[in-house]
Amino acid sequence: MINFNGTIVSQDDNILTQNRAFLYGDGVFETVKIINNKILFLEDHYFRLMSSMRVVRMEIPMNFTMEYLEEQILSVVAANGCSASARARITVYRNDGGYYLPQNNTISFLIHSQPLENTLYEIEKKNYEVDLYKDFYITKQLLSSIKTTNKIINITGSIFADENGLDNCLLLNDSKNVVEALQGNLFMLVGNKLITPPVSEGCLNGVMRRQILNLAKKIENLEVEETVISPFDLQKADELFVTNVIKGIQPITQYRKKNFETNTALQLLEKLNEMISST
Repeated sequence: MINFNGTIVSQDDNILTQNRAFLYGDGVFETVKIINNKILFLEDHYFRLMSSMRVVRMEIPMNFTMEYLEEQILSVVAANGCSASARARITVYRNDGGYYLPQNNTISFLIHSQPLENTLYEIEKKNYEVDLYKDFYITKQLLSSIKTTNKIINITGSIFADENGLDNCLLLNDSKNVVEALQGNLFMLVGNKLITPPVSEGCLNGVMRRQILNLAKKIENLEVEETVISPFDLQKADELFVTNVIKGIQPITQYRKKNFETNTALQLLEKLNEMISST
């Protein structure tokens, strides 16, 4: 028997009592965008998921191929009637058993989806204000670069942003350098140089980050660099923007008293949509 919200019920009535993702954060996940029944950047998502599972020493089933993952995601999207435009999340977690030491490394997975309004990426023309979140820090380690089910920094940072009327917050690592935003990777334009922190600084190895880096390198007279960003550097920037697979590119228009342009973000968004439309 267990106590669930003040009521004594059978343990069998609650599937979370042994779920390792719930009890220990023993899970990894991927969030993907679907347009016209096609998963964008499927290969990048698949190989990042496989890499994440290997990092945390999960056993990868023999049938867990890219084709199998695609089939499983699209079947849920179709069942929910949102194949035209949707977001879907696959959470992979180690099976029940054990405490900190698992009884085995086999896995189960859960996929859910919901519709999105737009097919191609768009930028809302609105003020988007951010500030630093300094209550907790990201550590410069491999675990910080993968998507695990422990996102408590992002949760507390989101609460902080909401309480302070901010649209987002920028996270710092244990060297007090700027790493990423709450919901994506950070890019900074200074003159003709586009900068994003390297994965070694503790930022997420983002799928959209990779796309933007590749697209930016094709823009004439734009220098692309992966290097450390300090809080002081933000005040010198001409542009700041956040990237993730669902939103695409979100320009930051204000950091403290500094306002930013959005020209490069708009240019990259146009190239991103062109790339998607041609595939």
